[in-house]
Amino acid sequence: MTVNSRKVIVIGELNVDLIFADSDIQPEPNREKLIREFRLALGSSSAITAAGLAGLGVDVSFVSIVGADEFGRFCVKELERLGVDVTHVVMDGNVRTGVTLSLSDGRDRSLLTYMGAIGAVTPAFIPEELFREAAHVHFGSYFLQEQMRPHWAEVFKQAKSNGLTTSFDSGWDPTENWDRERVRSLLALTDWFIPSEEEAMRIFEVDTVEGLPACLPEVRGAVVVKCGSKGSMAVYPDGLVEFAPSFSVNPVDTTGAGDSFNAGFIAAKLDGQTDSEALTLANACGALSTLAIGGAGTVSREGLLKLWPKGLQAI
Repeated sequence: MTVNSRKVIVIGELNVDLIFADSDIQPEPNREKLIREFRLALGSSSAITAAGLAGLGVDVSFVSIVGADEFGRFCVKELERLGVDVTHVVMDGNVRTGVTLSLSDGRDRSLLTYMGAIGAVTPAFIPEELFREAAHVHFGSYFLQEQMRPHWAEVFKQAKSNGLTTSFDSGWDPTENWDRERVRSLLALTDWFIPSEEEAMRIFEVDTVEGLPACLPEVRGAVVVKCGSKGSMAVYPDGLVEFAPSFSVNPVDTTGAGDSFNAGFIAAKLDGQTDSEALTLANACGALSTLAIGGAGTVSREGLLKLWPKGLQAI
C-alpha cells in the first residue's frame, strides 16, 4: 500500500454550530434582542481543521460518529462538499448529533454545547489500514472526546510505528480539571501539540505564556500556542522559543480560527516547511477564517492568495 505524503487522518468529534453574530451579542434576562446574522454551520474543532486541510489541497480522511438525524446528515454532506473523505464517518440511529450554540461578537465568542454523539468516538471506529496509507494523524477537542481520552497514547503509538507524525488540539475543558498528567504524558508521542494561550496556561499551570517553556515536560514534541491577535509562539523540543506576529484583519467571527490555524501549520509541515514558515502560514489561515461567519470552509488557497500571496509558496 502506497503512503500518501500529504494524507492526514483526522479522528474527532462532529457536530453542528448554530452561530449568532452581532457586535452586541450578550443575552439579557427578560429581554429579546434582534441579531444581525445567523448561520447553521459545520462545527467541531476536528472537522474545521479537516476542512481547512482539504481547502489547502491536503488529502483528508475523517473518522467520527453522528446521529442518523438532520444535523448528522448535514455534517456528512458538508464534509463531502468541502472535499473531506467521509468513508469512516458512522451514522448511528441510537445517538443524536451534538450541537454547539456560538454567540460571536467578532472578537470572541461564548459557547454552549449539547454533547450528543460528540464524545462517542472509540478506537473501534479507526481502521488499522488508515495508518498504512497516511503521513499524519490529528485530533481536536481532547476534553470533549470522552471515550477516546484513555486511548490516545495507543493510537499515537500505532501511528508512530507506521511512520506517521502526530498532532492534537486540546480545546477547553468544561470541567476545568485539565487531566494534566495524561496530557503531559501524551506529549512524548506528539509532534505538535497546538493549544490556545489560555488552554496552555491552564494545562501547565503558568500565569503567562512566557512562563510556559520552563514548565513543559522534558520528553515532548513542539508545543505550538495560538495567542489570538498577538500571533503565535512555538516551544521546540530543544528549548528554542519562536514567535510569529498575527495578520491585521477586521474579524467578523472568530469561530474556528484556532482550528484553521491547526490546518495551516500541519499543511506547511507536511510540505517540509521550516517551523517559522509554518507558524506564519498558520497565522494567515487563522486570520482568514475570521473574515467569514463559521469555521469550516473558510480556508482555501484562493482566499490565502488574497490575504497573503507569499503563503502559497509554503503549501
